[in-house]
Amino acid sequence: MTGAATRPVTTPLPRAGLKPKRSFLWKRRFYLLLVVLPTVLAGLYLYGFAAGQFASQAQFTVRGRSGAAGGGAGGSGALASMMGAAGFAATSQDGLAVKEFLASHDSLIALQERVGLNELYRRPEADLLARLWTEKPPAELLQMYHNHMNTITIDSTSGIITLQARAFRPDDAQRIVEEQLRMSEEFVNRLSSRAREASLALAREEIARAEKRVLDSQAAVTAWRLQERSVDPQRSAQIGLDGLGALEGLLTGARAELQEKQAYMRADNPMIGALRNRIASLQQQINEQRQRMIRGGENLPGQLAAYERLVLEREFADKQLASATESLETARVDAQRQQLFVTRIVQPTMAELAMYPRAGIILLSMFIILSVFYGIGWMMVTGVREHAF
Repeated sequence: MTGAATRPVTTPLPRAGLKPKRSFLWKRRFYLLLVVLPTVLAGLYLYGFAAGQFASQAQFTVRGRSGAAGGGAGGSGALASMMGAAGFAATSQDGLAVKEFLASHDSLIALQERVGLNELYRRPEADLLARLWTEKPPAELLQMYHNHMNTITIDSTSGIITLQARAFRPDDAQRIVEEQLRMSEEFVNRLSSRAREASLALAREEIARAEKRVLDSQAAVTAWRLQERSVDPQRSAQIGLDGLGALEGLLTGARAELQEKQAYMRADNPMIGALRNRIASLQQQINEQRQRMIRGGENLPGQLAAYERLVLEREFADKQLASATESLETARVDAQRQQLFVTRIVQPTMAELAMYPRAGIILLSMFIILSVFYGIGWMMVTGVREHAF
């Protein structure tokens, strides 16, 4: 009885391997909670619930005719060489303008009106997390979602713009890219039209001023002629001098003939009388012509000065009109050279396989990033503990 009462009570030993395993998991509980668990959940969503997203891609470039003023740097490579040989040059600045336009709020509104982005981003195939969450989202929310599904990049060397749109149906993605290409063409056409009108506006204004100056100068000459009752005072004076010279020439000839006939004819000869009458008539005409020139010559210098000023103004106006007309033709040629074109390099593709979301890349990136953040946090906590003790 005594031996049985004093027998020691033995407790069962723990199973081998249970405590070390529990200790290993317990020590790494934060890593499992903060890194492994989010990665596993993301994997379950990506491989189990996420809807496939189809991508459509297109490439284009903005080109202008060779020699266009203000053009950007030419592209390089075989494509740029072929385009340059065809008479076109790359305009990278205009390409940047197109890129900014496609990423703008105005482009989003136009795209929404044409293709209905809300319906395309809320297809039944889309999962709850990837789809657009509301039927009528605010413009800012729609812009953020569209920027997430749509990418626009430009090659700074060649000026080639790449469009890529994602959607839950392949034809939806292709439709978005095709509509963006059309909007780009319309935008470039507006740029060309504005540049053309701006270059021609100044030339047209100069033409209008020159035409008005020609009309005013012609009206001034006509008013002067009506007031002075003279078509051309300079020519009128020249005609008077020419007439006086002709009369004096006739008078000289008649006197020479009279002197010649008096040498062998009698004084009462009828021919002698006729010559004397002719000489007297010519002398009277010469006197009358001189009197008219003297009376008209009092105002002749002033008339000539005024008329020459009017004629000179008319000549200047004609030259200005000719120069303005030439400038307008030059501006038209330059406007044609400045015309921009959207050259499609790759047409919008039709996807056959859903390439998004890229689950493997997302999970690997997520695991690496969470591991890095966990390592940084663990080192910070360890440092704090060491300094605390």
